[in-house]
Amino acid sequence: MKPEGFKDARLRKPLIRPMKGLEIDYTLHGLFIFIWELIIMHMADALISPAVGGTMWAAAAGAAAYSMKKIRDDMDEKRIPLMGVMGAFVFAAQMINFSIPGTGSSGHIGGGILLSVLLGPYAAMLTMASVLLIQALFFADGGLLAYGCNVFNLGVLTCFIAYPLVYRIFIRKGYSVKRIFTASIFSAVAGLQLGAFSVVLETLFSGKTELPFGTFVMLMQPIHLAVGIVEGLVTAAVVSFLWKARPEIIAMGDSGQVPGSMPMKRILIGFAAAAVITGGILSWFASSDPDGLEWSVAKLSGRDTLAVSYGIHRVFSEFQSRIAIMPDYSFRDSERMKKQNTDPGKEQWPAANGAASAAGLIGGFATIALAVLLGLLFSILKRIKKRTSS
Repeated sequence: MKPEGFKDARLRKPLIRPMKGLEIDYTLHGLFIFIWELIIMHMADALISPAVGGTMWAAAAGAAAYSMKKIRDDMDEKRIPLMGVMGAFVFAAQMINFSIPGTGSSGHIGGGILLSVLLGPYAAMLTMASVLLIQALFFADGGLLAYGCNVFNLGVLTCFIAYPLVYRIFIRKGYSVKRIFTASIFSAVAGLQLGAFSVVLETLFSGKTELPFGTFVMLMQPIHLAVGIVEGLVTAAVVSFLWKARPEIIAMGDSGQVPGSMPMKRILIGFAAAAVITGGILSWFASSDPDGLEWSVAKLSGRDTLAVSYGIHRVFSEFQSRIAIMPDYSFRDSERMKKQNTDPGKEQWPAANGAASAAGLIGGFATIALAVLLGLLFSILKRIKKRTSS
């Protein structure tokens, strides 16, 4: 998810003036670049107010608590390892950007529908929240203040609205290749459309945008159609393959229970291997187009990050920069060298990038470890519930 924007864009107003808040370029090219920054690279802290950030943190926490309760009461604990390896796979898949023809931009799949199909909506929401947390803490991808917004936009809306109200409706008469493709494409597009509209509201309520509401909506919704279609096709391909090869996996996502005859070890190894290959090798083939945030801010102010020098935004930004072990999925030394290198002719594709491979593996293992911790927490909660009820 590293959209570059139009190279011939004529931007007149600075994207950010730290002491006066956010200002937006009103040219069409500038609007396009700003919109890509919002959804495709997760929301940054500078785009929302502390009030909106706190509210969305509360909403995300409520959704996570409700999901944990449902999993504790209804889900087989044997599915916890599957949450980990599926989270690792989605983390790795999100590293592979695909180019958007004619724009100089790129995007990547979100993975919320795929997780919902294979894990059920509650486990999927927690898995997506885990992936986003690892991205924010370890790789500084997505702001900490904006973490609740990102969980809501990419997790809650997809798992609790797009999946049950779109995917399940198309698949209600049973599975077939045609129904899987139709359900996957429509639900993926719906999830992105909801997320795009949610971003419009979050930035509007934060007072950080001077974009007219109607114009912003009309620009946001069509732009995410292409990404939604690609994600739908990828989701459909994976689900169709699993439905033909291991239909019990799809049934497990519907019921929340692991059949006793299911070879979980093979399934876990298969998804873990897919995550390793995707994050460790296929990430080399990701689009090399820079994201709109780095491109526009560097062109206008000479900085490649959103800079804020006041209040809680600065506190979160400094904390995140200190704890991130691989900012922007790169080693710190290589990141500094990247900022000093302004020659675009040195970019190679595919790039045998050791940092990207390391980030994919570290992120995958961290996601699995977080799932294991969740599993331990579920076990403790179940024991407490049994003791209190007996």
